[in-house]
Amino acid sequence: MTYVVTEACIRSKYTDCVEVCPVDCFYEGENMLVIHPDECIDCGVCEPECPAEAIKADTDGDAAEKWLELNRKYSDSWPNITRKKESPPDADEWKAVEDKYEKHFSANPGEGS
Repeated sequence: MTYVVTEACIRSKYTDCVEVCPVDCFYEGENMLVIHPDECIDCGVCEPECPAEAIKADTDGDAAEKWLELNRKYSDSWPNITRKKESPPDADEWKAVEDKYEKHFSANPGEGS
């Protein structure tokens, strides 16, 4: 088992989770984070830290497989992030929006730390 970042992170990109990760397995895209599944040690400390509730176990439902693949793909090309950053100013407005992937996901990398 590993943890994955899901659609709820898109355009919300809170980074509270990266500060508690003991193995620095988060990677930053332009408008969301991902977890490298081969680096995650399945400790689960990040999950309750996410204000958008975007972090799920990869065994959590049928959609988890899609997010596992996306997390794996982009964690190999996006920069590592290990420090909390300021969230986007409209993050709270976006965290409850559903079906964000098709219209709002960006494959562009973030800045990392």
